[in-house]
Amino acid sequence: MLVKGGATVLFSEVTEVRDGVNLLAERCVSKEVCDKLASEMKWYDDYLADGGVDRDANPTPGNKKGGLANIVEKAMGSIAKSGTSPIVEVLSPAEKPTKKGLIFAATPASDIVCGPSQVASGIGLQVFMTGRGTPYGLEVAPVIKVSSRNELKEHWFDLIDISAGDVATGEKTISEVGCEIFNFILDVASGIKKPYSDIYDFHNDMCIFNPAPIT
Repeated sequence: MLVKGGATVLFSEVTEVRDGVNLLAERCVSKEVCDKLASEMKWYDDYLADGGVDRDANPTPGNKKGGLANIVEKAMGSIAKSGTSPIVEVLSPAEKPTKKGLIFAATPASDIVCGPSQVASGIGLQVFMTGRGTPYGLEVAPVIKVSSRNELKEHWFDLIDISAGDVATGEKTISEVGCEIFNFILDVASGIKKPYSDIYDFHNDMCIFNPAPIT
């Protein structure tokens, strides 16, 4: 809906797409975009190898407690969340977009690094999806938190802005929740509403990159 409306939309985290990157390559609009995607994957592979770590160190303990077995499963979910729009551009960390549409921003797979990297690329608002919950936020850009479980919204009613759990329970369709998120994005971007991260000042430090290996 955002892409069709003419927006520039970034999605991120190299590790969380790496094991299904062929699915993203098929959506690239040109060989140039596909080659940039491959180049960013290789850079991150080399970065992790130089640090002596493997990307299977991600998922986190919380992810595993929530039911994810390995990084391949996590990658499938992350790619699904990117939707179905063509990928018009691939960005290195902090690189500015030059096109409108869906863009892959090759950031590390860490909330507190990914977010600031996206800010450096020029985002004005972020939608953060979570199954376990986190008080993460950005001072310079509103962060809308969307939970995948109603239990999380009920537990952290003043942290989660929208629950998509009604899709899982059958009470709402994906389209209905999508419209709810879309309208909330417009209201926050227009200054009509504030997400909880801004109401309660849940703001992390602006950590652009960490020299230690981030899986």
